[in-house]
Amino acid sequence: MLRTPTGGAGSGTATAGDRLVSIGTVLNQLRDEFPEVTISKIRFLEAEGLVEPRRTASGYRKFSPQDVERLAQILRMQRDHYLPLKVIREHLDALARGEQIKLPAPGRRGELLEGPWEQDGERPTAVRIGRAELLAAAEVTEAELTEWEAYGLLAELPGGGYEAEAVTVARLVADLGRFGLEPRHLRGVKAAADREAGLVEQVVAPLRRHRNPQTRAHAEATAKELAELSVRLHAAFVQTALGIRLP
Repeated sequence: MLRTPTGGAGSGTATAGDRLVSIGTVLNQLRDEFPEVTISKIRFLEAEGLVEPRRTASGYRKFSPQDVERLAQILRMQRDHYLPLKVIREHLDALARGEQIKLPAPGRRGELLEGPWEQDGERPTAVRIGRAELLAAAEVTEAELTEWEAYGLLAELPGGGYEAEAVTVARLVADLGRFGLEPRHLRGVKAAADREAGLVEQVVAPLRRHRNPQTRAHAEATAKELAELSVRLHAAFVQTALGIRLP
């Protein structure tokens, strides 16, 4: 059972006497316990809404002692209990309400994890949907799906079925089609995404092959973080090229 002082992301619980520090100072404070933490990791957790540092008038992040402790809690839950961010957020919200929580035993995946997990810390099993489910969920026709598959924008998994994310892909392809962008125009986008995925895989592949289950679990967390950063970088490149700023 775990109970910690109240105060969550953006709660403003720091008092006037609290010393606010920069993200670089936070990094140095955390690295004694978490040597692999990076500034990108801290920014990623902020982007996910798990911590909300204050901002100066010029936009610089300033972290309170409560923010630093919250980051340490998050990193411990990831490292020691393999918890996904959604579950970590729920736990932190419960702690902020003064409630007690029960964490899985360190080094083991517990019942609090969502989704089907393979044994011994292996990668999560992909959730599959059937072709009819994909067509219905994405609200597209059989002919459209067949054409997109011919251009390599979507593909069935080995053994049949599609990843759940295929619904999002199908909807986006359909939406772009309404602006006159045909599947042949989107092959370059798919190829670029495959190259980005290849770069991420180069980073995490050695960790995934490690015999230590904790290291393999860290590989999955790292892959997700790198994917998020890659998507944000791609969006920034597109916005810069077009000279626009999306909300």
